[in-house]
Amino acid sequence: MQLPNFNMPVTSFLTCGRDPGVMTDEQAHAAMQLHLDCTVDRCMVRRRARTTLVESGKCVLDERALPL
Repeated sequence: MQLPNFNMPVTSFLTCGRDPGVMTDEQAHAAMQLHLDCTVDRCMVRRRARTTLVESGKCVLDERALPL
Protein backbone atom coordinates (compact mmCIF):
# COMPACT_ATOMS: atom_id res chain seq x y z
CA MET A 1 0.00 0.00 0.00
CA GLN A 2 1.30 3.43 -0.88
CA LEU A 3 0.90 6.05 1.81
CA PRO A 4 -0.45 9.50 0.92
CA ASN A 5 1.76 12.55 1.22
CA PHE A 6 1.50 13.35 4.93
CA ASN A 7 2.19 16.79 6.37
CA MET A 8 3.21 15.10 9.61
CA PRO A 9 5.79 12.44 10.39
CA VAL A 10 4.61 9.00 9.25
CA THR A 11 5.95 7.57 12.50
CA SER A 12 3.09 9.30 14.34
CA PHE A 13 0.76 6.83 12.61
CA LEU A 14 2.70 3.71 13.57
CA THR A 15 2.36 3.65 17.35
CA CYS A 16 -1.07 2.58 18.62
CA GLY A 17 -0.52 4.10 22.07
CA ARG A 18 0.15 7.63 20.85
CA ASP A 19 -2.47 10.09 19.59
CA PRO A 20 -1.25 11.38 16.20
CA GLY A 21 -3.23 14.60 16.47
CA VAL A 22 -5.41 16.25 13.84
CA MET A 23 -5.70 14.31 10.56
CA THR A 24 -7.03 15.07 7.12
CA ASP A 25 -9.62 12.69 5.67
CA GLU A 26 -6.91 11.19 3.45
CA GLN A 27 -4.61 10.61 6.42
CA ALA A 28 -7.45 9.13 8.45
CA HIS A 29 -8.32 6.71 5.67
CA ALA A 30 -4.69 5.56 5.41
CA ALA A 31 -4.44 5.22 9.20
CA MET A 32 -7.58 3.06 9.27
CA GLN A 33 -6.00 0.77 6.69
CA LEU A 34 -2.67 0.63 8.54
CA HIS A 35 -4.43 -0.25 11.80
CA LEU A 36 -7.00 -2.59 10.29
CA ASP A 37 -6.48 -5.24 12.98
CA CYS A 38 -6.68 -2.72 15.85
CA THR A 39 -9.74 -1.70 17.86
CA VAL A 40 -10.68 1.87 18.72
CA ASP A 41 -10.73 0.84 22.38
CA ARG A 42 -6.98 0.16 22.39
CA CYS A 43 -5.53 2.02 19.39
CA MET A 44 -5.39 5.80 19.63
CA VAL A 45 -4.47 6.13 15.94
CA ARG A 46 -7.53 4.19 14.80
CA ARG A 47 -9.72 6.07 17.31
CA ARG A 48 -8.52 9.46 15.99
CA ALA A 49 -8.92 8.32 12.39
CA ARG A 50 -12.46 7.04 12.98
CA THR A 51 -13.42 10.27 14.75
CA THR A 52 -12.04 12.31 11.85
CA LEU A 53 -14.00 10.32 9.27
CA VAL A 54 -17.22 10.37 11.30
CA GLU A 55 -17.00 14.14 11.86
CA SER A 56 -16.46 14.76 8.14
CA GLY A 57 -19.39 12.51 7.21
CA LYS A 58 -17.18 9.99 5.39
CA CYS A 59 -18.06 7.23 7.87
CA VAL A 60 -21.38 6.48 9.56
CA LEU A 61 -21.24 4.35 12.68
CA ASP A 62 -23.61 1.47 13.29
CA GLU A 63 -25.84 1.91 16.36
CA ARG A 64 -23.81 -0.82 18.13
CA ALA A 65 -20.69 1.39 17.95
CA LEU A 66 -22.35 4.40 19.58
CA PRO A 67 -21.91 5.06 23.31
CA LEU A 68 -24.97 4.50 25.50
